[in-house]
Amino acid sequence: MMNPINQSADLITALLMGLAGAGHCLVMCGGIASAMGVNTRAYHVWLYNLGRVSSYMVIGALVGGAIGLFAPEGGYTTMVLRWLAVSFLLLLGLYFTGWFSGLVYLEKAGRPIWRKVQPLAIKLRNKPNALATFLAGAFWGWLPCGMVYSALSWAALSGSASGGALTMAAFGLGTLPAMIAAGHFSQFLHRFLQAQGVRTAMGVLLIVYALWSLLTLIKPFF
Repeated sequence: MMNPINQSADLITALLMGLAGAGHCLVMCGGIASAMGVNTRAYHVWLYNLGRVSSYMVIGALVGGAIGLFAPEGGYTTMVLRWLAVSFLLLLGLYFTGWFSGLVYLEKAGRPIWRKVQPLAIKLRNKPNALATFLAGAFWGWLPCGMVYSALSWAALSGSASGGALTMAAFGLGTLPAMIAAGHFSQFLHRFLQAQGVRTAMGVLLIVYALWSLLTLIKPFF
């Protein structure tokens, strides 16, 4: 079983990743949330985001469950996964600052699948009922996104389906403030969170945290 202290720290990390990526969320998914806030009832924005976060949890459960099944927890497995997670965190920080866009290649790798899913998401988005709105969000949760992939690397650390789902729930919770607000005051929020200065500041914070985490991983070797 995963150390409760490490698990709590990983959940907090996933939450912070979601919060720090507010500007990126608005670029990737904010348009649909804004459109829903203007063209439909306010609660549809919440339903859309509930569907989106539900998809994150399903993906997290799949990743965490797969790790638990095929790579049971052990000293070596845990260490490799933690190095991978911290590396993704560093890449995400560099991605936000614009200093290195390596995660773009991962996003490109997921586009063939997204091209098949996107028409369904768009079709459901244009329907006025609550279930369609929830399902539209669920489909949009599969949008290729470097930030989601980075969060999944932390979900893998849990080594279980429930732990992976919980980690992605924490990440999804972190993305909610920006996405919910996007549906109600999109113009102000878009200008502020998408400003390069804000994105750079968030990226630098993630880089610092990633480097600190790397130091804790290296420390036992000295």
